[in-house]
Amino acid sequence: MQGRVASYAKNRRGDKIIKIEFPFDLDLLEKVRSIPGRKWHKELDCWSAPLFTSTLYSLISWGFTLDILLDQFLADANHRTDEILGDSRSKLYPFQSEGVAFLEKTKGRALIADEMGLGKTIQALAWLEIHPELRPAIIIVPASLKYNWGREASKWLTSPDIEILQGTTPWQITGNIIIINYDILFNWIEQIRQTFPKVIITDECHYYKSNNAKRTKAVKKVARKVPHFIALSGTPIVNRPVEAFNALHIINPELFPDYWRYVHRYCAARNNGFGLDVSGASHKEELHSILDKTIMLRRLKKDVLKELPAKVRSFVPLEFVSKEYAIAEDDFIQYVKDTKGEEAAERAVAGEAFTRIAELKQLAVKGKLKAAIAWISDFLEIEDKLVVFATHKFVIDALMKEFGKVAVKVDGSVSQAERQRSVDSFQANSKVKLFVGNIKAAGVGITLTASSSVAFLELPWSPGDLEQAEDRCHRIGQKSSVNIYYLLARDTIEEQIAKQIDQKRKVLGQVLDGEEVETESLLTELIKQYSS
Repeated sequence: MQGRVASYAKNRRGDKIIKIEFPFDLDLLEKVRSIPGRKWHKELDCWSAPLFTSTLYSLISWGFTLDILLDQFLADANHRTDEILGDSRSKLYPFQSEGVAFLEKTKGRALIADEMGLGKTIQALAWLEIHPELRPAIIIVPASLKYNWGREASKWLTSPDIEILQGTTPWQITGNIIIINYDILFNWIEQIRQTFPKVIITDECHYYKSNNAKRTKAVKKVARKVPHFIALSGTPIVNRPVEAFNALHIINPELFPDYWRYVHRYCAARNNGFGLDVSGASHKEELHSILDKTIMLRRLKKDVLKELPAKVRSFVPLEFVSKEYAIAEDDFIQYVKDTKGEEAAERAVAGEAFTRIAELKQLAVKGKLKAAIAWISDFLEIEDKLVVFATHKFVIDALMKEFGKVAVKVDGSVSQAERQRSVDSFQANSKVKLFVGNIKAAGVGITLTASSSVAFLELPWSPGDLEQAEDRCHRIGQKSSVNIYYLLARDTIEEQIAKQIDQKRKVLGQVLDGEEVETESLLTELIKQYSS
C-alpha cells in the first residue's frame, strides 16, 4: 500500500480503535510500537491502537493521514473541550476545567489521580452535569465519604434524583444518581445492573485492588458493559502500581490486558517463599509515561498552587447514630417555642438555652465519632499528615486510642515540655501522621506546617477560635494551600451551626477574615433558626 494511513475501526468486542497501516520503515515501526495498547494483527497485516486523541496527535506528527471519521472524532473532541472550558471557568478552578475536558477527551473512561484536596469529586460531577443523558450514574465510594458525595451532587448537578443505598437488604432502585459504599456493593449487584447504568464512578480506586476481595468482584460485575467508567485516586499510582491494576484494566482492557505481565513489569513481582509479592514498583517512568499519554490525569498541589486560594474549606457530612440526640433535640425545640425563641436567644449565653445547645453538640459528636474515625483512617491511608482539632476530652482520648501508634496530642493534660515534643515530633518525624489537639490548648502559639490539611471534629462557640486553629497550618513558610474539613454529624445542630457560618455574612467574615463578631450573634441566630 502507499503512504501512512490511520483509519477508524472496531475490534471484536465493539471497542473503538485506530487501524494503523504503513509501508515498512524501521524507525517508524519503533514509534508505532511505543504507542500504549498497540497490537499487531497478523491476519490483517496491520497494527491497531485504542482510540485516544493523544495517539492521533502522535500519528499526525509522524506523517500519518487520518480518515474522515478520525478527523471528525478529533474535531469533535477539540470543540467539546472548548465548550467545557468556556462554561466552567466561572465555577471551577482552571485545572479542574482541564480535568473535565480530559474526561471528555477520553469519553468518560479515565483515571483522575489528582492529589487529595484538588477536587476530584467536583471534576467527576461536572462531567456528569454536562452529560444529563448519561443516567443512571452509579457512584461507589468508601462509607465515610458517602454523604459527602450526596451533598456535592446536590450542589453541582441540576435537579439530581439522588438515592443513597443503605444496608444489605436491597430494594428497587429508582434514583438516577445512585451512591453506594464498597462494603455493601456485593449485596446490590443485581439491583444495580437492572438499572442499566450509563456511568460508574469509583472513588479511591485502591479499595478494589485485591482480586480476591468481594468488593473487587462486585465492582467488576457492575462495571461490565457500562460505557463510561471513571476512577478517582489520590495515591501516587507509580509508587503502588498493583493498587491501580483493576481500575486501569476496567477503564481500558487493551492497555494492560494481563495481570501477570503487569505485576512482573511494574510491581517488581517476586516469590518471597509464601507466594507472589507484588507490593513493589519497577519501571515507574515507563508506567507513568504510558498512563500520562492515555487514561490518567494527575496534578499535585504544587503544580496548581497559583490557582488555589490560601484556604479551601469543605463541610463533610458524616453518618450519625444516636437515639438520645433525637429526644434531646425535640425537647430543645419545644423549649424554644415555649420561651418564644427570640426572647430566649437574648439570654442564650448565660441561660438554659446555652446549656441545652451544648448538650446537643456533645450528643452529636458522640453519634458521629465512629464515622469520623473511619474518615480519618481513610485520609491517612491516602495522605501524609493530618491535624485534627476537638473540644471534649472523650473525643481526643478516642482518637488517641485508635491512632496512638502514629499520633501525638496537645490538650490541657499535656505539660509545656510534652507539648513542644509533640509539635516537634509531628513536624519532623515521618512516622507521626496525626496531630490531635484541643482547640483552646493547641489552637494558638504552635506551628504545624508539616501538614496542609486540618479537620475539625467539633465547632467551638467562638468562630475566632476556628480561624486561630486553622492558622496553625497556614503559617508563614507554608508552601501549600491548606485544606480545611469540618466533619459534621448530618441532620444535627452541627450542620445548623455550619450553615450559620456559611450564610451569615458577618460570621463568615469572622471565620475568613478575622473580623470581630460577638459570640452571642451566632447563638442568637441559631436559636432563631430552631424557633422558626
